[in-house]
Amino acid sequence: MSKRAVLAESTIPLTAAERMRQSRKRRRNGLHCLQVLLHETEIDGLVAKGHLRSEQRGNSKAVKDVLDGFVIRELGLPEQES
Repeated sequence: MSKRAVLAESTIPLTAAERMRQSRKRRRNGLHCLQVLLHETEIDGLVAKGHLRSEQRGNSKAVKDVLDGFVIRELGLPEQES
């Protein structure tokens, strides 16, 4: 499968039922999906503190990854249920 085909498949919108299934699965796993608004000065702070490279300040995924890492470092990973 070509790279273009993989990208095309990943952009196919989910149906409402599929989104609800994913939401319920996350909830069962104890996860919460949140939207976080950051002011550009807060992103500048991530750059100034060395958490984010300057050229990545407009990259939403890079900012999300930095914030995910922060939460994991500061709060720790949840213990896995057996």
